[in-house]
Amino acid sequence: MFTIEHEFDATIVTLIDEGSPHLQGDVSINGFEECITLEQLDPVTDKLQRITLSMRQVKDLAAALNLPEGAYRLP
Repeated sequence: MFTIEHEFDATIVTLIDEGSPHLQGDVSINGFEECITLEQLDPVTDKLQRITLSMRQVKDLAAALNLPEGAYRLP
């Protein structure tokens, strides 16, 4: 399941794990003009973990989902 919210400066997609016996915490994906952040609460430390991707990294990730194993550089 997922939700989509539009804020003033970002679009937020929240992924909710509801399909297996070993559920993971919700993941929030925040889309800003200059970057994308992924956030998830660490249940062990009770701290929010954040990963920030540049728009170039997001483009590379999207391409990687459809390519076979190997090393690539997109034009």
